[in-house]
Amino acid sequence: MATTHEEITTDSDITIEPAYDAPGEPIALAPPGSYPYVRGIHPGMYRSRRWTMRQYAGFSSAEESNARYRLLMARGTTGLSVAFDLPTQLGLDSDDPRAAGEVGRVGVAISTLDDMRLLFDQIDQEAVTTSMTINAPASLLLLMYQIVAEERGANPAKLGGTIQNDILKEYAARGTYIYPPKPSMRLVTDTFAYCAEQLPRWNTISVSGYHIREAGSSAAQEIAFTLSNAVAYVDSAIGAGLDVDRFAPRMSFFFASHSNLFEEVAKFRAARRLWATIMRERFGATNPKALMLRFHTQTGGVTLTAQQPLNNVVRVAYQALSAVLGGTQSLHTNGFDEALAIPTEEAATLALRTQQILAEETGVPDTVDPLAGSWFIESLTDQVETKAREWMDAVDDQGGAVTAIERGFMQNAIAENAYRREVARSSGDEIVVGVNRYATDDDVDMELHRIDEAMVSRQVERVTAYKAGQDRVSVDAALARVRATAEGTGNLLPPMKDALLAGATLGQVANALRDVFGEHKAEM
Repeated sequence: MATTHEEITTDSDITIEPAYDAPGEPIALAPPGSYPYVRGIHPGMYRSRRWTMRQYAGFSSAEESNARYRLLMARGTTGLSVAFDLPTQLGLDSDDPRAAGEVGRVGVAISTLDDMRLLFDQIDQEAVTTSMTINAPASLLLLMYQIVAEERGANPAKLGGTIQNDILKEYAARGTYIYPPKPSMRLVTDTFAYCAEQLPRWNTISVSGYHIREAGSSAAQEIAFTLSNAVAYVDSAIGAGLDVDRFAPRMSFFFASHSNLFEEVAKFRAARRLWATIMRERFGATNPKALMLRFHTQTGGVTLTAQQPLNNVVRVAYQALSAVLGGTQSLHTNGFDEALAIPTEEAATLALRTQQILAEETGVPDTVDPLAGSWFIESLTDQVETKAREWMDAVDDQGGAVTAIERGFMQNAIAENAYRREVARSSGDEIVVGVNRYATDDDVDMELHRIDEAMVSRQVERVTAYKAGQDRVSVDAALARVRATAEGTGNLLPPMKDALLAGATLGQVANALRDVFGEHKAEM
């Protein structure tokens, strides 16, 4: 425990004072729902509409994931979030030799339209919003989703949801990229243009700070690097001839919520003000929806511990509280057993109940921005924003986000902060309850989720059989049109959709693009 005079700093290197006095001038805040949206993007926030309760799920096969989705929906989930396995994230089919050992491990395996049909069996795609955590092949998974919905009579103009589609943070923090940056950015902006015409309710990108934070960044770095990446996407879209006031309202963001409750609240408030200012002053946006930073939040996966896993229930609850106090639009709460395995049904249900208790029993949603006007919160919001601006200026000095990533600037900054935090935890200066303080030698005795290996084998066999039944003439012709478009300047999504309709698999279309764009290789 710190003494009165001992200095306490956050992971963004902000000093927390022993007490906060009233500022010289009264705190003047714009009303909720008005520029610069520091107090929230809607006047009534949760009084008029609760945040969307999403539960991120996906494992093994489409059938098993579908069963989990329908269970969560029956228990009150209001939005689905799809986790894809590593081969799918890398544009590889389940029967690809490079996919061996990874099929269905960290998410659901989707290689064919049949897989997507099974994934959303008995789910009304018009009635639910679906978030898909997918990046390099994001446009392909979105097209699969659209095709399946249209087959069932859905109106694509009524489909709501989000694809992550944030390739820059893959180079900076996560690593599941396929193509080099330039063609990858083309796929992003082609998706913007396609959805403006075909899927007007779809959020075409969720610029992700979550993975930047999970990789070890500070809270200030998280929003700085995320918004810097978003600036690069806006620049790219404008360069492709798109209207900022038309495409920017379909941009959304994705942040982590870690355990420093007040700094996390301040981070969310600062991010809204930063983005509104950037969009108006840097890009001249005038559409209010283009100025609003709408974001999804997930509690911090990296904060979960395998030791004393029930402690994670408490961590997740406080992190969810931060997200709601900070004004999130949707929220995923992690399962307490997630440091050990894919969450069991029990853990996933308890994570959902955590949100429902927060919404229905605590009174937190009853007023907008409950901490507004707190001397501490307002000071912390200003300081987080100042730190974030400093990091954004540093990115600009590098030549922007793409160049900063190519030079390793973002990666190095994240790694340095991660190292500093790890040293602090190893020394005990940063306390992790149950790990470096209040630890016990008790073995973990709990039921964990197990991957059904037989189901994984059936998935691989099913993809192989799907390919054996293809009309190769039609598929090859469609893939040739994908390559020809990739060599030119046309929008890639229409020929990619035609290829899927002709029976091509995810991996075959991704490989057609590989033939033209090549693959990105990180410099060591």
